[in-house]
Amino acid sequence: MLRKVNGVFLIIICCFLFTSCDSNAVYDSYKSVPNQWHKDSIATFNFKAPDTLKDYNLYVNLRNTNAYKFSNLFLIVDINYPNGKVIKDTLEYKMAAPNGELLGTGFSDLKENKLWFRGFDHPFKFNEEGDYTVNIQHAMRNNGVVKGVENLQGITDIGFRVEQAQK
Repeated sequence: MLRKVNGVFLIIICCFLFTSCDSNAVYDSYKSVPNQWHKDSIATFNFKAPDTLKDYNLYVNLRNTNAYKFSNLFLIVDINYPNGKVIKDTLEYKMAAPNGELLGTGFSDLKENKLWFRGFDHPFKFNEEGDYTVNIQHAMRNNGVVKGVENLQGITDIGFRVEQAQK
């Protein structure tokens, strides 16, 4: 009986630790990529504005495997405000070290990358109440080729995360 109580207690403690470690997350969602990320496929994330008086950090999250063959990643990311304003950025992220080893966290061939979108140089504020939409699309090209990569291999999940900024 004591062994069973200890097991239940251990499970409760683990659940508490996993949820308390992520207390800064206001929004965190992923979309799976079936086999390959098609150039016209857009990952869309919808969420309500958190507190308009607080500062936030916004991230693009990616999970990739060793099938990802590029050292960088170009993304087109736009954020749609409740009043209709749209801000669109083309962003470049480093995905591999000079020796070709993929960056990110993870012990297997699956790596997770938390990439800055907003908040790294100055705090981001949701200055409008209401629903926001973030769209993420890849914009990869092979060197010397004008036409973009139609099907990007190695990306398994695309995510978007909003965290309350630490002061």
